[in-house]
This record gives sequence, C-alpha cells and structure tokens, in this order.
Amino acid sequence: MGKGLIVLIVVAILAVLLFGQYIGVKNTLVTKNEDVKAKWSQVDIALQRRADLIPNLVETVKGIAGQEQAVFGEIAKARSALLSAQTPADKIAANGQVSSALGRLLALSENYPQLRSNENFLRLQDELAGTENRIAVERKRYNDSLQDYNTYVQKFPASLFAGFAGFKVNDAYFKADEGSRAVPKVNFGTAPATQPAPAPAQ
Repeated sequence: MGKGLIVLIVVAILAVLLFGQYIGVKNTLVTKNEDVKAKWSQVDIALQRRADLIPNLVETVKGIAGQEQAVFGEIAKARSALLSAQTPADKIAANGQVSSALGRLLALSENYPQLRSNENFLRLQDELAGTENRIAVERKRYNDSLQDYNTYVQKFPASLFAGFAGFKVNDAYFKADEGSRAVPKVNFGTAPATQPAPAPAQ
C-alpha cells in the first residue's frame, strides 16, 4: 500500500470523524435551542394571561377611581407595547413597563378604601398575584434553559462548530425589575394602609 493511499485514508477517516462531531454538536444545539423556545413560550403564555387580566382590573378601578386618568393611560400604553412586541427581548422590555404601571394601579387601593373592600377588585388582585408567581417560575425555567444553551455554544468543541452551524449566544435573559418584584406584595385589604393617604390625620 503506497504512502499516498495511506495519507488519503487517514484524511478520509479524519474528515468522517470531524463531520460526525459536527453533526453531533449541531443536533445538540438544535435540541437546546428548541428547549429555550419552548420555555419562552411558557413565559409568553403567562405574560399574555396577565395582559388579559389588566382590562378587567382597570375597569373595576375606574368604577371607583375614575379620575386617575394618568394611571389608566400609562397602563394602557404599557399593555399595548407588550401585546405588540414580537421578540423575547422586546417583550421583556415591555414587561418592565407593565409591571411598573400595574404597581401604580394597585397602589390606588391605598387612597381608595372602597377598592380594598370591592370583591371584584380583590378577586382580580388574587388572580394577578397568582399569575405573577407563574411568570416568576416560568422566567426562571427560561433563564436556566438559556444559560444552558449559551454555555454549550461557548464551550469547546461546540464553539468551533456553533457559528458555522448558524448558532450564537443569545443574551435575551429575562431580568426582574423592581416593579415586577413589587407587584405580588399587594395589600389585599387585610391590614391597614402603610402609605400615607392624601390627607393623613395629625
């Protein structure tokens, strides 16, 4: 057997091994990327559920605190931004606006005692708090899945093939902002208001 043929066989074997490695890495990347998409879908469902609760909550508050037009306008704008967002990054940004606006809407119950005794308002608050908890759970699962994908993309030997296969690091992590952390801490009317009312007693 000639040296040329031996070299050719070795090169062919290396090419087959390299191709096999590429296929294995690509399949793993596809699996991990699909898992990220599936986890994001669950976050999206929870965000949609919260967005669906907002109109009923706003209408209930309007019935008692109709003069708070600035708050109603802010929450309508934030909800519209969330519903029209197309990418995870855009939805994550819009979610922060919704959380902030919802916090201000729910804080109105401190100034309107009749809201804290309104059955519909309390029920919607309870549903909203449950949805916020669901968002937190799904957000963590999504972030964990995204971290797993990003780690794999950057680790050797996957890093050699990822770019060639069309995969790159995805930085669309879902970060909790101050507003989203504050929403579940709603006073359901079982304790006196801790924030000062417009005309506090001296």
